[in-house]
Amino acid sequence: MAFTPMLFKKTKISGTVLGVAVAATISLTLANAASANGLTPVELGLTADYAVLAGSGITNTGTTTLSGTWGADIGSSPTGTFTGDTSVTTSGTKFTAVNATTTSAKDDLVLGYDDAAGRTPTADVSADLGGQTLTPGVYNSESSMGITGALTLDGLDDPNAVFIFQAGSTLTTASNSSVSLINGAQACNVFWQVGSSATFGTNSDFVGHVMALTSITANTGAGFNGQLLARNGAVTLDGNTIVNDACAAVVPTETPTPTETVTPTPTQTTDNGGTLPNTDTTNWATPLLVGLAAVLAGTAVLWTRRRRG
Repeated sequence: MAFTPMLFKKTKISGTVLGVAVAATISLTLANAASANGLTPVELGLTADYAVLAGSGITNTGTTTLSGTWGADIGSSPTGTFTGDTSVTTSGTKFTAVNATTTSAKDDLVLGYDDAAGRTPTADVSADLGGQTLTPGVYNSESSMGITGALTLDGLDDPNAVFIFQAGSTLTTASNSSVSLINGAQACNVFWQVGSSATFGTNSDFVGHVMALTSITANTGAGFNGQLLARNGAVTLDGNTIVNDACAAVVPTETPTPTETVTPTPTQTTDNGGTLPNTDTTNWATPLLVGLAAVLAGTAVLWTRRRRG
């Protein structure tokens, strides 16, 4: 199980208890990192290990590839059927029958779905999000949501920026539509809670964790940076690429401490008129003594000649 720097994930204790405990501490410390507007990521728990998770089976056509630093498992529970699994390549685990791991992940999906659905909306949106640029927040549509063209998510230079979309019914994207991220936004912090089913158009390019109450259909060539999670229904794949990456670590920026420049203080001498800098290092004592001696010698010579005269 891979730990993520943004969302808390449950940990099973193994023989390497100390290492797991340290990693869990780091994960918990970073899990609740809030964006600038106070939003925290949706809690996904064990669900985060899955690139694809269904409730009533998985069907795949064509070559589908799953990968990601967060997790690339694929499975279904309580119905564990998996048609076309041999054409799915994954860096994680393919579960072709019901198992305890997938069942636990489904339990966490229910919690994550309810978490996303329970967030307080910060803005209402129209049915079609195409052509818009949205900043971090919770966006709600009482009916359906769709994307025709391009939707841009602007992180406002905040790597913890969270985007949550609440669709009252369906989520549908058009062929060749896209979701792009700018200014620090990360796919790991984008969540789509769908009240019924989600359908993705041919060769569309999508970003975020999709949590549909019923089913998810990915048409030919649709690509995803995130997860496809169907709470109760099936997931249908057709030659798709799904990358489920963890958030990039956020390194705090330290402001360098300015270095103080010390100005040397000149040596000073005191006179009756005040304090003046001593800038002359010449030794005048010797020439003064020589001059005085010459004057005295000359005076003596003159005095002697006068007496003789």
